[in-house]
Amino acid sequence: MKLNLLIQHLDTVSVQGPADVNVSAICSDSRKVTPGALFIAVRGFAGDGHAYISQALDRGAVAVICEEIPEESPSEVCFVQVDNSRKALALAADAFWDHPSGKITLVGITGTNGKTTTVTLLYHLFRSLGYSCGLLSTIANYVGEERLETENTTVDPITLNSLLARMVEAGCEYCFMEVSSIGVEQDRVTGLRFAMGIFSNLTHDHLDYHKTFAEYLRCKKLFFDRLPKDAVALVNKDDRNGSVMVQNTAAKVVSFSVQGLADHTARILEQNFDGMLLKLDGTDTWCRLIGRHNAYNLLTIYSCAVCLGADPTETLVALSRLESAPGRLENLRGPKGLSVIIDYAHTPDALENVLGTLRDIAPERTLVCLFGCGGDRDRTKRPEMARVAARLADRLVITSDNPRTEDPEAIILDIKAGLDVKGLAKSLIVTDRREAIRTAILTAPRESTILLAGKGHETYQVIGREKRHFDEKEIVTETFKLLAE
Repeated sequence: MKLNLLIQHLDTVSVQGPADVNVSAICSDSRKVTPGALFIAVRGFAGDGHAYISQALDRGAVAVICEEIPEESPSEVCFVQVDNSRKALALAADAFWDHPSGKITLVGITGTNGKTTTVTLLYHLFRSLGYSCGLLSTIANYVGEERLETENTTVDPITLNSLLARMVEAGCEYCFMEVSSIGVEQDRVTGLRFAMGIFSNLTHDHLDYHKTFAEYLRCKKLFFDRLPKDAVALVNKDDRNGSVMVQNTAAKVVSFSVQGLADHTARILEQNFDGMLLKLDGTDTWCRLIGRHNAYNLLTIYSCAVCLGADPTETLVALSRLESAPGRLENLRGPKGLSVIIDYAHTPDALENVLGTLRDIAPERTLVCLFGCGGDRDRTKRPEMARVAARLADRLVITSDNPRTEDPEAIILDIKAGLDVKGLAKSLIVTDRREAIRTAILTAPRESTILLAGKGHETYQVIGREKRHFDEKEIVTETFKLLAE
């Protein structure tokens, strides 16, 4: 693609050098630059891309987009100066792949909890309705049936636009993606054309990054502020921040509710470990998922499908066959009547939802909650999670999550700060998570429910800067064998 055609989509300050050059690739990592590439120098949190311009040139970059042009700049290289190179990266990637989001029905969901489950369910629902789809989620990305691993909730603009282009080429009609507050704030989704934006809920999370709840809310709201007028803003009316999200949106607002009146409604009629009976827009529907939070997730995908033109009856039939995303209330049944539930809950609100669901379904069973908190992340939620667990569970096993570069013992001290004398009395501290899981299962009374919270779908544990294999389902299965002997 010609550079001069690509940069016409940017707010340029100045252009120095030959702009009529072919650009063969876009890179923001100088180590990935190949001959003929455009290098975009982005100021990050761990480093400044401007410091690597010379390295990019040595590797064959023919053009550079940056906020400051170096004093020594080769005349044969085109330097494009912009005010915000992070935003320029997103717009350039969109242009380089010929605006792929405009050629597919792109649906984005933002909120604290439920994003992964919702987009995964939407992907499977629309595939069962006969459509070819793409998925961009915390667990994995899919281009049609092809699975691609992922590390971030919202990937970088280069990866994002290249994946959307692959979906378009593969004939995908829809793409369902998670949109994180950090992804919005860092301009990762800038330039994308969303047909629908969905708001799930807003609770305590990511304050290590945003610092304040008000800033966290502002970044979520930006997503809806930027929706075009021909898009739909689908919002959870039961969340007090739902109306705030759409205050300034140009999109058509559609609401859903589990508690009151809205454009689309759901009510839980009954539930057990195998599923629940919902009344969705007046129709009784048996679903394989459980819990009030999943009632919201199912109502969300039903509302989304109907808004996008799907037949309501066909949608309900397909919805009744759906199963939850990996690591979301996964029930592993073991000897002695034990049920081990694996769930990704890692915020106070998510933990309360899951524990509340398990308590409601089987109030007579002993409820054990094993959890920890991630290192190098929001410390303020640690004592809050402890208070939630102590209020709803009969026994607590406090352990590690992904400690990263923090001392696991220090993280546990932060958690314990949320416990009173009664909470401490029913708590067991086992720092090593593998041993904690074994202990929780082996010491649980018969007919107990044991929640392993925080890791969910993850098959690794981050200790220091090392990612080690750690699959909770494997550990549970091994422990069940010991228990059965």
